[in-house]
Amino acid sequence: MSELSCGIVGLPNVGKSTLFNAITSGAAEAANFPFCTIDPNKGIVHVPDRRLPKLGTISGSAAIIPATLEFVDIAGLVEGASKGEGLGNQFLTNIRDTDAILHVVRCFDDENVVHVAGNVDPIRDIEIIKTELILSDLQAVENIHGRLEKQVKTKKELQSTFDLIGKIKEALENNLPVSSLSLTQEQEELLRPYPLLTRKKVLYVANVSEKDLPGMTNPYVEKVVAYAAREGNQVVPICAKIEEEIAQLPKEERAEFLASIGLEESGLDRLVKASFAMLGLITFLTTGPMETRAWTIKQGTPAQLAAGKIHTDIQKGFVRAEVIAYDDFISLGGRNGAKEKGKLRSEGKDYIVKDGDVILFLHH
Repeated sequence: MSELSCGIVGLPNVGKSTLFNAITSGAAEAANFPFCTIDPNKGIVHVPDRRLPKLGTISGSAAIIPATLEFVDIAGLVEGASKGEGLGNQFLTNIRDTDAILHVVRCFDDENVVHVAGNVDPIRDIEIIKTELILSDLQAVENIHGRLEKQVKTKKELQSTFDLIGKIKEALENNLPVSSLSLTQEQEELLRPYPLLTRKKVLYVANVSEKDLPGMTNPYVEKVVAYAAREGNQVVPICAKIEEEIAQLPKEERAEFLASIGLEESGLDRLVKASFAMLGLITFLTTGPMETRAWTIKQGTPAQLAAGKIHTDIQKGFVRAEVIAYDDFISLGGRNGAKEKGKLRSEGKDYIVKDGDVILFLHH
């Protein structure tokens, strides 16, 4: 099971399935007509991490296991999806199960690829999807609100949840996503049982044409960047078609191909990094003769909780964590070298794990 999943959404024919194929080297059917994706395709992607092979070499590891990310390709939404238009409700349910939304927006002209609305207008496209997500949430919230209204008469402890749901209902009625509200930590907790779509983080993927390489920008992309900035969201421009070509190349030829079109890293690498950053995730590393492995945790996770990622027994019997910064581990040739130079630190259960910490957990 992957640590986290991102749902890929967008109108039909914006390049979603092409992008999904590229990211997962899967075989989602990419065709020039709406609704060719009905059941969500799922693909597990390894998170690119240049640190792992270096650690593995020093430790003589038999296996290298990167962190993973799950991508779910959700069929093209259309206007009216929240009312069941197209294959609406089913797709919206698929998005509820993901941690974040990757919203693919078409930012290229091509008369050979039909656009459902007849012309290319990324902001209108974003608004259509956003409205469908808001309407879907509003439906859910109205049901929750009605249920709580009855319960709160006898259960006074539900009052604050009832008030919060009322506030959210009002925002949605005004076409505002839940993410636009400033919620306290306590309110965030109260909302935990309700997987509302517009509460999820959104990363916009601006799909550009090969003509826009290597700069990856054009007037459409600029509009999307300005729009996302107002929401506090980010944009990753990608040429899905090129990504699909890269995915079909042998691994050793990819860097050369990227360099030949003026790019340093693939769109997939940028997308994965941006998804990790958006969700506030980091990786700590473990290394030894058996394996070198990346483990995904939330920023701000204390050592004892991080230990539980490996095994609950390690968390329960936690004694201490021996921590070496990645750069020290490499430059000093491993654990022994770091220990000799005083770079191995002994940390307790409340130590906040940092990205790239190489950790050995000691436990009963």
